Amino acid sequence: MTKQPRSATFPLACLAVVLVVMAWSLWKPFDVATWFLEVMPLLVAIPAFAATRRTFPWTNLAYGLVAVHGIVLMVGGHYTYALVPAGDWVKEAFGFERNHYDRLGHVTQGFVPAILFREYLSRRSPVRASAHPGWLFFFTTSICLAVSACYEFLEWAVAVFGPNEQGIAFLGTQGDEWDTQWDMFLCLLGAVAAQLLLRRTHDRQMSRLAL
Repeated sequence: MTKQPRSATFPLACLAVVLVVMAWSLWKPFDVATWFLEVMPLLVAIPAFAATRRTFPWTNLAYGLVAVHGIVLMVGGHYTYALVPAGDWVKEAFGFERNHYDRLGHVTQGFVPAILFREYLSRRSPVRASAHPGWLFFFTTSICLAVSACYEFLEWAVAVFGPNEQGIAFLGTQGDEWDTQWDMFLCLLGAVAAQLLLRRTHDRQMSRLAL
């Protein structure tokens, strides 16, 4: 198959959507400091993707998933995860004891990075999808869990050293003593699901890239 140069249309469309949602998210958020903590991964990702646009163009799948993850983060940053209205609606509709929007956030924390790590490893390391699919799955999943653990350390640091209200809002445990374990478990499920569900689509898109 002949590889064609990448079009910038889809990545720019994703960026436009993200910036529009960001403008809304930053308009009178629950707490500005908490907003920055919640949205920080996206604020790092945008310039990083822009800087590597020519040297390492990602698949459209990766760009699209990052945009979706960014929206999840920005909605959570605007309201705080424990107070997202959609989560409250689900809580009331199904009789849950807590707002589960943060659970969605941690599933995406595994689902989306899994595709990013899988793509980078497959294109820039000896652990390629075609040659070592088992090892690629293992390393991708392990990295996602490591990132999730580091994020839990960050939440812990904010809770210990930050203002009390900000720490509570950022942690979003809502009284669940097993919140950290649930967060990492859902990240694991997301990482595994992404690789199982999107592997073929991802491999096709990577094969068409002009590297």
